[in-house]
Amino acid sequence: MELYQHLPPEAVKIVLVLFLSFLVGLEREERKAAAGAYYFGGVRTFPLIGLIGYSLALIAGNEYLPLTIGFLAVAGFLMLSFWHKLTQPEPANGATAGASRPAGVTTEMSGLATFLVGALVSYGHFWTATAISVAGLLLLDLKAALESLATRIAPREIFTFAKFLLLTGVILPILPNQQYGPFHINPFKTWLVVVAISAISYASYVLQKLTRGVGGLEAAALLGGAYSSTVTTVVLARQSKVTNQAQLYSGSILMACGMMYLRLAILLALFNRQLMALLAVPFLVLAAVAVGAGWLWSRRARHAAAADNNLEPKNPLELGTAFLFALLFLVMLVVTQLAVTYLGRAGVNTLAAIMGVTDVDPFIMGLTQAAGSLTAVKIAAGAIVIAAASNNVVKGIYARSIAGSKTGMQSLIFLLALAAVGLIPLFWLVR
Repeated sequence: MELYQHLPPEAVKIVLVLFLSFLVGLEREERKAAAGAYYFGGVRTFPLIGLIGYSLALIAGNEYLPLTIGFLAVAGFLMLSFWHKLTQPEPANGATAGASRPAGVTTEMSGLATFLVGALVSYGHFWTATAISVAGLLLLDLKAALESLATRIAPREIFTFAKFLLLTGVILPILPNQQYGPFHINPFKTWLVVVAISAISYASYVLQKLTRGVGGLEAAALLGGAYSSTVTTVVLARQSKVTNQAQLYSGSILMACGMMYLRLAILLALFNRQLMALLAVPFLVLAAVAVGAGWLWSRRARHAAAADNNLEPKNPLELGTAFLFALLFLVMLVVTQLAVTYLGRAGVNTLAAIMGVTDVDPFIMGLTQAAGSLTAVKIAAGAIVIAAASNNVVKGIYARSIAGSKTGMQSLIFLLALAAVGLIPLFWLVR
């Protein structure tokens, strides 16, 4: 510490530049030795580039023209290096002798980054310079892993992630965050609901892709239930027809449907804390009971490991689906408010039971926006409970209709029981 206090301020910066650029040079030196071919720079060249960047920034001060000219000069030398690399023949080995070998520009780009690191240190941006150096080292050192990852990721998955970024980072920020019309429609909050549903579904979709074939049918049921318990129920019911493992599949269906309550608890926590205060605990208990009971029941199957857990997840980020969800959300918001105004609690509960036959998300998310302002919180909470229970009844009917007789009957009984237990919160909500 005393030595640090006696050193000139610029000495510390020079040491940092040398240290960061030396690390990059060391990694490139090792790569050059392993390749046995021409590579630009190493443990001496990269520190020199860092010092050049540091010195030019120090001399230029607040004038960026000298620094820009120096950057272009270094870039020119690096361009000559790259041209030289392109003209180097492959070492003679039969048919490839004298042929031009593929050349990358990674080392030359590392040199430009090292120049900028030196300049950043000169201006006092120590953290930024260190972060850039560390990130660069990771990118250089993880070449094989990153290239292998690129070959494993299908172009369709990259496009899927781009659509997720479009929903969250492009569309959402430009929407106005204010209410319009007699129904108090907020474009920003409407699309935020779409983003939240998409994010949960997309996270489950990615996990399903990563864990495909790992963890058994129960793990696939949990992840599928987080995405869509209805879709997962239908898929599992179809798969059960070609096996003789009713306990395994009926238990997995119950687990998937239990995940619906966990998903709803998360959405309530995100969008309406009053509803969360009323329903979070009951929904978490329902989720735990359904998942636990389903797991115990499925474990009774003698040949669980032999079951097909190849649940093919469906891409949840179709743009058409997102816009349709937004439209359904607005429709449900308006219809719910009209039902509250003209039909009262009975009308809202009837609507909730009907909506349980279809996708409950637009209806429930509409209630999260109306509860506490246009709709009484307890009325909205009761309607959510009824919609979830109705949806479980419908899924039980789906399973009974699609699956084999034994699996279908067990699933129907379990889901009817889950729906009945799920209605218990109504006893204190109607007071």
